[in-house]
Amino acid sequence: MTAIHEIPCDQCLRARLMGIDTHEEAIVFMREDCAICRAEGFTANTRLQVKSTDRSLIATLHTVSAGVLPSGVIGFSDSAWEFLNLSPGDEVEVRHAPLVHSLSALRRKIDGYELSEHEINGIIGDISRRLYSDIEIAAFLTTCATGGVTRRETRALTDAMVKSGNRLQWPEYPRVFDKHCIGGLPGNRTTPIVISIASAAGLLIPKTSSHAITSPAGTADTMSVLTRVDLSLRALKRVVNETGACLAAGGRVGLSPTDDILIRIERALNLDSEGQLVASVLSKKVAAGSTHVLIDMPVGPTAKLRDQNQAQRLARLFSAVAEDLQLVLRCVITDGTQPVGYGIGPVEEARDVLTVLRNQAGAPADLADRAVLLASHLLAMASGESDAHCQEQARHLLTSGAANRQFERICAAQGGLREPTGARYQAVLQAGRSGVLAAVDNVRLAQLAKLAGAPSSPAAGLRLHVKVGEEVSQGQALATLFATTPGELAYAEEYYSRNHKLFYVGEPPE
Repeated sequence: MTAIHEIPCDQCLRARLMGIDTHEEAIVFMREDCAICRAEGFTANTRLQVKSTDRSLIATLHTVSAGVLPSGVIGFSDSAWEFLNLSPGDEVEVRHAPLVHSLSALRRKIDGYELSEHEINGIIGDISRRLYSDIEIAAFLTTCATGGVTRRETRALTDAMVKSGNRLQWPEYPRVFDKHCIGGLPGNRTTPIVISIASAAGLLIPKTSSHAITSPAGTADTMSVLTRVDLSLRALKRVVNETGACLAAGGRVGLSPTDDILIRIERALNLDSEGQLVASVLSKKVAAGSTHVLIDMPVGPTAKLRDQNQAQRLARLFSAVAEDLQLVLRCVITDGTQPVGYGIGPVEEARDVLTVLRNQAGAPADLADRAVLLASHLLAMASGESDAHCQEQARHLLTSGAANRQFERICAAQGGLREPTGARYQAVLQAGRSGVLAAVDNVRLAQLAKLAGAPSSPAAGLRLHVKVGEEVSQGQALATLFATTPGELAYAEEYYSRNHKLFYVGEPPE
């Protein structure tokens, strides 16, 4: 971006932070009687180019009444302020937005054409430079979801997203391992256990995870209950060099940051393009310096992947693009019919993780078994030994306490291990009839936990008391609902009372 050393007085305004969080969408606020607005013909929702002394972005204009801002002042949303690296009172230049040339490639994609690597680089590059509006990003994601993304386009998307951010390198290590779950299954908090087992076995596995997007907890949310996860790039490398692993949040490290922009729009649209999903996952693995990647793919009627055919199709695309990127990749299709463990929400999932690592009585066997299975696949990728041998090795590392000691080492290097604290308010959800618990709805259970306040309130969520296939009696506790305020608890309870199809007792769903 071109540095600007002198800003013409007739186009300059003084910057003010409005304290409005619009997430990644760049918004600016100008008085409706602003002289620049009148002279340039700017109206609400106009796309503007805003330049500071050394940075530039395109933002959407919101006009405000004269009492909101002083004359000669322009307001900024949090993300726009941070991107331009502004300080209060800085002078900025405001002009009409220039032509964004990659929009012609977007129109070609809408018309059904396959895009070249150059065209995709242009689109992703312009998105990363904040030149696209949310509507334009939505158009790109929608046409990728409905029109499809080819293998070559997926490879190009992955490469372009890697280029948009930082890239970790581990020159002293020939093999770097990683693990990812495609999501859609509440409580599936295997990552801290898997990373502890794998790194206890000597694998280098610098794991960065995201905070929750649509779920009641992501790995970063759960780990933030137990230790510090917001590590700088320098701190992350130190932790990995000390312990052989990390369990950090990826946001501050800046790996494939454009993907975070795309995910925000996907979430709003409830879109989940297979090509975009593959590019999203693999771009962050490549950016993390990984050479060997394990993908956990839960399949179930209310999981993200609904059937085996869908899972196999996605696995083939993952494998094909990984081959193009020279990644060693293994996809493992797992059971996604019900939540894993007993806890849903950051604190409750952290409790499950600790009980499994500490081999405590009452630890959820399904979480331990799944973590051992996934860890064994990483060990097999590293050693070439049989899956059965590696599963026995992974189980020993867990039951002997070696994995727990390694987990404690990682947490100590990241800032220390904390014990989780529970929520103040709770309510018991009872069975309305007797019978066998035939099924649960993962989507509605996740929604219930979110309505209780998870993940923004870490202690909010659910603790399940019954698993599918177990007998229940009328009035028996199916789950306990947790919230940090009485209002959130009441809100979640109301949702449960209106949606009885969370637990199917006596008969499976149609």
